[in-house]
Amino acid sequence: MPTSFRAALAVCTLGGVLFAACAEPPLKEMNQAQGAIDAAKAAGAQEYAAEELRAATDAMRRAEEAVEQRDYRLALNSALDSRERAQTAARNAADGKARARGRAEGLVAEVTTALAAATDRLKNAEAARVPRTATTSLAADIKAAQDALQEAGTALGREDYRKAAAVLEGHAARLRASTSAIDRVPAARGPRQGRGRR
Repeated sequence: MPTSFRAALAVCTLGGVLFAACAEPPLKEMNQAQGAIDAAKAAGAQEYAAEELRAATDAMRRAEEAVEQRDYRLALNSALDSRERAQTAARNAADGKARARGRAEGLVAEVTTALAAATDRLKNAEAARVPRTATTSLAADIKAAQDALQEAGTALGREDYRKAAAVLEGHAARLRASTSAIDRVPAARGPRQGRGRR
């Protein structure tokens, strides 16, 4: 069989396969794309990879529209594009979620450390009879930090890492500032001891 004939036959065969593949809706590829989109949502893509998820959803919609117009080749290409974008969204969501969790847990540790130091300083200030007007701000910051840690713990339990980080933001800095302010306040003098009778 001449080489040129074999080449022509191969081209025709390939063309026939492609035609057969595009002669009906690419339901398998569309189902795979939808499954990838669902998996990306489950991985948190709506929060951590919204742009990529939106691109995958748009490509899926184009595939569905192409099927309605009986343009199965376009439907196939759009379905494959949707699946790829959804898989990217799932990977990016996992990475973003891990970063958000690390940040939230880091803030928990930072605020907890600052809270312990501030609480000890407040006790020492009260024992040293530092005026209450000077300790009011530190006491309020301590209470706010305690409430924030409790709320952040609830958010972490829901895996809402961004909420946890937002709740804790700034508390450690405020605690350190209030503690430093207390250190600049002189303690009250104790009562003078009376002279004993001779």
